[in-house]
Amino acid sequence: MLPAQARLRRRPEFTAVVRSGRRAGRPTMVLHFLPVRPPASTAGGLGVPADGRSGGPAAGSRAGFVVGKAVGNSVVRHRVTRQLRAVVREELGRLPDTADLVVRARPEAASATTAQLRRDLTAGLDRVLGDRPPAQGTRS
Repeated sequence: MLPAQARLRRRPEFTAVVRSGRRAGRPTMVLHFLPVRPPASTAGGLGVPADGRSGGPAAGSRAGFVVGKAVGNSVVRHRVTRQLRAVVREELGRLPDTADLVVRARPEAASATTAQLRRDLTAGLDRVLGDRPPAQGTRS
């Protein structure tokens, strides 16, 4: 289980990551990565934790999961979410403390093993965390 401060919970948080972040598609999932989360004012004023402590938004990297009906029925979706949560928990330390990550499961995730999910997550994180080489044939 991910600790509460390591989870994205509200729609504006997910929306900010999906709209502004880098994206990496894999066979079982799509990763949306935002290296620096927006200030609380641009995220709908939701950057301060419920207990009112300041400094909450930069407390560490956070992850959120989107597992839609296309993945399967509720039993399948919950199983996939649990598998993704466990895999992401192992890799969360690779992310900067100011980063947010959204993992959107594809329908192929329903039949994937945990090892396949881990492999796809690792490859996707390598892609969004690493600097992309310049495209071939472009001039600087």
